[in-house]
Amino acid sequence: MATHHGSTPAAWTAVVIVMLAFIVGGIGLVLSPVSWLMFWIGVVLLPIAAVVGKVMGAMGMGSDVAPSEGHG
Repeated sequence: MATHHGSTPAAWTAVVIVMLAFIVGGIGLVLSPVSWLMFWIGVVLLPIAAVVGKVMGAMGMGSDVAPSEGHG
């Protein structure tokens, strides 16, 4: 069985950006009301992660194996 299970540069880059977004947003929520800017920076990073993952996948850094039907 030769599947990537998401272990591609595109997937890892998207995951790292999503983790960074949640960390920045979480810190912004915990610190104080003045840190709402940090929260919104985290929110903005989430769609950026999706775009970066899709673009990197389209550039050939994603999985080249089509998902098979009927895992089971």
